Amino acid sequence: CGGSSDEKQCPFHEKCDFETDLCKALNKLNLQPGWIRRNGRHGMGPPYFDHSGNDSAHFLSLSSEMRSSYATLRTNVFLPTDEEHICQITFHYWISQKSGTLMIGLQKHSEDTITNIWQDSGELQNQWKTNTITINSTEKYEV
Repeated sequence: CGGSSDEKQCPFHEKCDFETDLCKALNKLNLQPGWIRRNGRHGMGPPYFDHSGNDSAHFLSLSSEMRSSYATLRTNVFLPTDEEHICQITFHYWISQKSGTLMIGLQKHSEDTITNIWQDSGELQNQWKTNTITINSTEKYEV
């Protein structure tokens, strides 16, 4: 459900909201150049609030000083167990100002390549969108 109350009953459920840090999923060393943790009060241009309308809530944003044409975030390694092979990731995203593509890739530890599993392209959408991806894997992987 949208309020995440159903996930609270799951033993492996973790919530990440960037309020206190970069979450367990994102190691500071994996925060590649171009990404900054900010909130809507920083006055850096849209968005001026998070997906719930809170202007003091934190989210990750691409820096306007970015020199390269792309920036990457890489999660810590997900470790499926004998009982649990499915991971569901729900995220909110905003595309504004510049045209571009937001992509989510999956790299299994047995493979050298990253497989694109989701993407959205657009320009000046200027609204928060939500998406959920489900990954079913019996081996270690990163997103």
